[in-house]
This record gives sequence, structure tokens and C-alpha cells, in this order.
Amino acid sequence: MRYAYGVTSALLLAGSALTLVTGFPAGAQVAQNDQSEMRSVVPRAGAPSSFADLTQQLQPAVVNISTRQRVKVQSNNPFAGTPFGDLFGGRQGGPQTREAQSLGSGFIISADGYVVTNNHVITADGQGEVESITVTTPDGTEYPAKLIGKDAASDLAVLKISRPTPFPFVKFGDSRKARVGDWVIAIGNPFGLGGTVTQGIISAVYRNTGSGSAYDRYLQTDASINRGNSGGPMFDMAGNVIGINNAIFSPTGGSVGIGFAIPAEIAAPIVDKLRAGQAIDRGYLGVRIQPLSEDLAASLGLPKNRGEFIQAVEPGQAAAKAGMQAGDVVVKVDGKDVTPDQTLSFIVANTTPGKRIPIELLRNGQRLTIQTVVGKRPTEEELAQQSFDPDAQEDGGFGGKQQQQSGSVLQSSLGVAAIPLTPQIARQLGAGEDAKGVVITAVDASSDAGAKGLQRGDIVLSANYVNVATIADLERIVRQAKTEGREAVLLRIQRRGAPAQYVPVRVR
Repeated sequence: MRYAYGVTSALLLAGSALTLVTGFPAGAQVAQNDQSEMRSVVPRAGAPSSFADLTQQLQPAVVNISTRQRVKVQSNNPFAGTPFGDLFGGRQGGPQTREAQSLGSGFIISADGYVVTNNHVITADGQGEVESITVTTPDGTEYPAKLIGKDAASDLAVLKISRPTPFPFVKFGDSRKARVGDWVIAIGNPFGLGGTVTQGIISAVYRNTGSGSAYDRYLQTDASINRGNSGGPMFDMAGNVIGINNAIFSPTGGSVGIGFAIPAEIAAPIVDKLRAGQAIDRGYLGVRIQPLSEDLAASLGLPKNRGEFIQAVEPGQAAAKAGMQAGDVVVKVDGKDVTPDQTLSFIVANTTPGKRIPIELLRNGQRLTIQTVVGKRPTEEELAQQSFDPDAQEDGGFGGKQQQQSGSVLQSSLGVAAIPLTPQIARQLGAGEDAKGVVITAVDASSDAGAKGLQRGDIVLSANYVNVATIADLERIVRQAKTEGREAVLLRIQRRGAPAQYVPVRVR
């Protein structure tokens, strides 16, 4: 790292004064990718002869990130609930914990130690808890990191590390200037191999992966990105961070030349808000959408890949208030065409809540324009409660995000996890919107509930002849039964396509 120092006494005196105030040498610290530094290290235009100088200049600002986690696991003790249960190290078959670790990458964006990475790098799976986060710099020094902010929707997080001297750092560039065919390099921590550099080109800009996410808009590259690269930077040939490595598409789990990075134009504003501790508000319409596939477009007599089809409209949300209906095809939002590269979800999520916008749609072959006041997007937890797939595979215990709503009483005593029954979930399960109860999201196969055939998607209507409307209601009845010495609880279960029935479930 090169430093420039003044030679006159006046500059020295001024520098000393500034050092006393900031603690950093005056004029000593500039971004690793500052243009004054980059001119001498960037490759020539066209195919570069080497990436060595570029890598040497940028690598000091790229870090490895590791977490230590405490993860809950369910006991598979076959003698759980019997006098022999303790022989296998379990206690009544209840949840146990184990240590786990995760590895990823990140990069420093300021001299005082702010670090950017992916949210999933520093977030435990399911009901696990992250006990500590460690950032390791290229020289091998480890720093305990503080979580400043994270955002699940964009999969971004900001950490903070500290030391008396300034850190090398890099700055975001303008990903809007990226073109298919441009050279890029990725620096990260694949498979725990710190400081690994790969090179390639941009294969596509604004790639939609079909995940349905509000930020499903990526830079695609053939630069090798593997497990552990998540959160690391993607640099252009001027040394600018134009993307944050995020995911891969692979049938093998390794790189097959299809990697995805969050564009800097999306990441930078979110990082600034997380760093400042500001809330991130996103627009929301309250619709369930589907891309206009070839068959769907043919059935409507429309060109494919232009617009998105509305499958359902949530009552009381912005779309319903504006008069949007199931079966509409949205073709333009606030003057922006809806295309596979610019989806309805992306446009609306990046619209300020409360803004009044025009939406152009096709209904029964007629083009209409409606005015809509954009709502505020619910949190990821609230959205998870609104959307429930009864056919989704259970995660083998109580690790899913939806299961986090259920209390430990239900898990430890009945062997089930549950969430509240919302009107949206009721519709998805074929129940009336005014139905009351709680929805089972997972069942421990070793519990009596599992033996009795209870399954994901079952609705618990009552317990011991008392109607239940919340998780707390059901927990209270279970506690009362245990206090009274009852060995079982009588549940009334509603399953899709079948009449409600009573099922006695033994308490453990």
C-alpha cells in the first residue's frame, strides 16, 4: 500500500493536528480502488495480459466471514418418553442443540471497518442462533464483528470491525454501465480457501432467476463462484465493486459457469440505509402473480414475455382497493414496461410506499389504466405467514421460518410446530376465510402426533372441547392438561377435503 506525505512544515503541522482529531494519519488513507491508485494497475483495454496487479491492489479489502451457531435439533431417541430415555442422552425426546459454523466472504467499504456481506452468510438456519461473527483479513488477523443491520429481502448485511489504524477498503461502482462480455474478477472464500481469485465475463445483465423475489435481478457471470464465495465482491476492470456474489446455478453443487451477483445499483442504497440504521420500506400491491408463459399467452391471445398474470388479489391490500382483479394482465407500472428483466415485483418493491402510480392492464381483451396507492411491503416473517404450501417438504423438525411462530410448549409436549391461521392460509387450505384455529407446519415423526397421522397443513380447531384461535390458546390448554395430570389432549383436526375429526394426542 502506497502513501503520500507532504514535505513542508506547514503540511506536517496541519497533518499532526488532523491526526489528533481523527486518530488516522492525514492524507494517508484512500480507497484501495481510488482512481489515483487504479491507473497504474488496471489491465490494458481488451483482453488483459494479467490480473495480478489488479488483484494485489484489491485483495487487502476482501475478508473471510465465519459464524459460530447454536442450532436446535430434534432427538431421535427411540425410547423418548419412557424410563429408559436418559440412557441415550436425550431428555424426553425434546429439542437438543449442537454447534454449527458457516463460512462466507465480504469486503470492507470504509476505513473505519464497515463490512458488507450476504444476509444468509451471518444468519442461522431455522431456529438456530448465531453466537458470534468473526471477520478475518487477508493477513490472517481475526476481528470480532458486530452486526449493524441485515435485510432478508435483498440478502444483504452490514458488519462493523474495529482497530486503531484504518482498514483498506473499496467503493461501489456503477453496475448500470456493465455490458455483456465485460471482464470481471471475483475474490472470495470458496470452500474455506481464503483469498481465492477467479476471472470471467458478464454473461447477462438483469438476469431474472424465477425465484419471485422482489430483488430477482442479477448480474450473471461465468467467473467461478462456489460455496463460500457468497458475500464477496465482483470487480470490473477499473477496480469498482459492481456486484456482490450471491448464488450459483448448479446440478452438482459446484461452479458450472453460472453465477449470480447482486448489482451494485441495488445493493449500495440498501447498504447505506443499513449502515445508518434506517428502516427499509418497500412498495407492495398484495397480488399473487405468474409470468406470462407461452401457453398462458397463447390462451389469452397475447405476445409472451410481456406482462404478468394476476392469479389472486389479497383483500384489503393496495391492488384490491384500486380494483385489480384475478385474471388481469399487468403490462406497465408507473410508465415502466413489465418484462422478464423488469418484473412487476421489482418495480413495485422499488416504489416508495404511499406513492400514487398508474398501472396499465389488460382485462377481457381491453386495455385499462387504474390509479393505485402503493402499500408498504410486510416483513418476510409476515409474508411467510400469508403464504403456506401444505405440500412443501418438511425440514425434518422445527427449523423452518414458519415454524418459528409455534411455542416450545407445542414442540416439547405435542411434537408439533404451528402458525396462526390467517385468511390467506385458510383460502390456500380450502377452509373458509372466517375459519379459526392454528395450522400445523411440522410433526415430529417420533411423537404420538406423528404416530396418529397428524401432518403439515392440518388445522387444529379445538383442544379438549375449547376452541383455539391462537398459538397461545393451544399452549394454555396443553399446560392445563399437564397440570391436571392428563396424559393426552383431545384435538379436533380439520384436513383439506375431509370432515373434521377428534384425535387424542398423548402429551410427553
